[in-house]
Amino acid sequence: MDDDHFADGVSRLASLAEPARRALYSYVVAQPGPVSRDEASQGVAVPRHTAKFHLDRLVEEGLLVTEFKRLTGRTGPGAGRPTKLYRRSEQEVSVTVPDRHYDLAGHLMARAIESAAKDGVDVVAALHACAADYGASLGEQIRAAAGARPSRARAVEAVCTTLARHGYQPRSDGSAVTLANCPFHALAQEHTDLVCRMNLALLDEVASSSGRLTAQLDPAEGRCCVTLGPG
Repeated sequence: MDDDHFADGVSRLASLAEPARRALYSYVVAQPGPVSRDEASQGVAVPRHTAKFHLDRLVEEGLLVTEFKRLTGRTGPGAGRPTKLYRRSEQEVSVTVPDRHYDLAGHLMARAIESAAKDGVDVVAALHACAADYGASLGEQIRAAAGARPSRARAVEAVCTTLARHGYQPRSDGSAVTLANCPFHALAQEHTDLVCRMNLALLDEVASSSGRLTAQLDPAEGRCCVTLGPG
């Protein structure tokens, strides 16, 4: 997770630490439709001006969105001004420390199941193929960042920068890269062989894209099961 994304997620979640704001958010998202400031203030028993302040702050943080609608049902002159209504945003907010990417694992597994069902192939082989495809997409980012005919140091740096954005916490000694964090930790604890080999398929494509590294399964305590060594 890059610093901006992490800071943004922390800020959004921290905004819910304020009790009145959290109560207003919980009230709004529990309703079947958008609610007005008056409805929200009455629903959680806070003054209207307090509700306005916190609701608008939740909009600023991207947790709520607004729309305007005439609640009288009338239109045209004399129908009155539209009322500002609040409803839950479609944006998702999550922050994990250390950084985890279970959503990526779920996405790859769902694609693999669909592929296996459609093409009649082994689901594990399909998972490896989907992971490799994703790794290849990261490889394109790495090649773009490294530039044409990069030095070894530049190629390894591009790999580390890209993997850092995906939660691996890479550490390079100049020739090899150790990944200090597993983005799929809890899954790997429960389904070690399945998840580690999925991860290997993904990182093998990443390593190949650098032209300088190779990926190998090398499990050890306190880090990712895959390491990247000299190619």
